[in-house]
Amino acid sequence: MLSKKTTVKIVPEPLTPGAFSPFGDVVCASEAAEERVINEGNTTRFHDLAKLSLTGNHGTPLVNIFRSSPLPLPITLTMMERHPLSSQAFYPLSGNPYLVVVAPAGEFQESEIRVFKASPDQGVNYHPGTWHHYSLALNDTSDFLVIDRGGKDENCDEVDLLKPIIVDLSA
Repeated sequence: MLSKKTTVKIVPEPLTPGAFSPFGDVVCASEAAEERVINEGNTTRFHDLAKLSLTGNHGTPLVNIFRSSPLPLPITLTMMERHPLSSQAFYPLSGNPYLVVVAPAGEFQESEIRVFKASPDQGVNYHPGTWHHYSLALNDTSDFLVIDRGGKDENCDEVDLLKPIIVDLSA
């Protein structure tokens, strides 16, 4: 068990487009999105929900499914990662909420980490260079549709946290 003196506790905040805008885009079908009626009036298209950045330096778009298992409780964060050459978009497929952990792009600042609780109908698109934790499924193993960059250049930096962070899910 980790000592309380060597850990930091963070309570997740709701995932909203305004709160998340420094880190990327919230991807959801909402009244704030531009709607277009298509397919003979049978489909509503929620248009251009994320600003993808995938093709710089000869990158290619990749469409993947990530299957994430929940971490044991209490959820303890010990690392962060970023993709300096591209955006990375996640959309949940399994009907479960999940956590989104981010810090601003640039030099990593552990004190700037924020934790958001995403609902099952919200995806996220991280701007290039945004520090984030890998997928944090809640409740059950969950699938995520992931759109990110392929290419020969290294596009993942990782950093270990100086102090583990405990995510307080009691609220």
